Amino acid sequence: MPNVVFYRKYRPQDFSNIQDQDSIVKTLTNAILNNKIAHAYLFTGPRGTGKTSTARILAKAINCLDRKDKEFEPCNKCQSCTDINSGSSLDVVEFDAATNTGIDEIRALQDNAKIKPVNGKYKIYIIDEAHQLSKSAYGALLKILEEPPEYIIFILATTDPEKMLKTILSRVQRFDFKKLSIDKIVKKLESILKKEKIEYELPALTLIAKESDGGMRDAESMLGQITTISKKVTLEVVENTIGGIGQNKIADFVDILIEKDNMELFKYVDDLDSNGYNLEEFLKSLIEYMQNLLIIKVSEKLDSILKKELSNDFILKLKKQAEKTDINFVKNSIKKLLDVQGYFNVVLNQRLPIEMAILEITQD
Repeated sequence: MPNVVFYRKYRPQDFSNIQDQDSIVKTLTNAILNNKIAHAYLFTGPRGTGKTSTARILAKAINCLDRKDKEFEPCNKCQSCTDINSGSSLDVVEFDAATNTGIDEIRALQDNAKIKPVNGKYKIYIIDEAHQLSKSAYGALLKILEEPPEYIIFILATTDPEKMLKTILSRVQRFDFKKLSIDKIVKKLESILKKEKIEYELPALTLIAKESDGGMRDAESMLGQITTISKKVTLEVVENTIGGIGQNKIADFVDILIEKDNMELFKYVDDLDSNGYNLEEFLKSLIEYMQNLLIIKVSEKLDSILKKELSNDFILKLKKQAEKTDINFVKNSIKKLLDVQGYFNVVLNQRLPIEMAILEITQD
């Protein structure tokens, strides 16, 4: 099976395909419709949340040759749009400050900025990881931002805005991108696999989404890696590839924990150990799972908190487990699990800390 770079192949090409950033999309599209384009933008947020993709889409929409007055989506067919899509546009210049941090690059940008756009209305500069620019480069950039030519637009993207100069921050419109929800990531991965005609198991996609920590690019990259080694995306393959432990395994363990069946619990831990799972990571995942169960026990109305990281189906599973136990059991379990975390550094047998916690939890 060929290695497909999914995050490039399925990168959003218009605003309608940007995931989970509704308020940002609404603000930007309204600015386009009302012809109120700022001269400088700052897109901040965790990696893989759509900052650079949104910057390119904004650039296309602004410079689209066939976009009508009451439309905001780029046509993706005109010369300007196709040049931007292929990375050959003379009017949209991108560079990564992580590898181009110096004054020379910004001075070259200053010289280039004197040249008016070739095809579109604006010349647009997209600077990724802008917080990594050197102080001298910031100074040169600030000079352009203070008095930019009317045809120049800057879009700065960063994962760490706190490292940027306050004078720069004061001259840009700031948009904060958030981590994507588990459900949104899973739906995108499902869409990719259907188009690629690759079979999959839904729990496998949920584990990929969880491991990506809210970043679509990381999830798509992980999916691409997995499809190169297996013709079907199964939970087992994902667990073996990323070394993670799926939520279903944790849920099964918690079911037994609620029943206080020590023999089955010990066998479960031994099976994990025998199959090469990292038991310290299992404990961390178990603590996180019990925290989610605690939230549901406090109030089912708090399930909106969990929707950022868990699928609706899995939240339903948590609610069913919550009905089988009381809040004191959940609180005590979390405390006992936290108490044994430090033991992993001092024991040779990695099962021991979890086995001790099991006995502490089930004896009450």
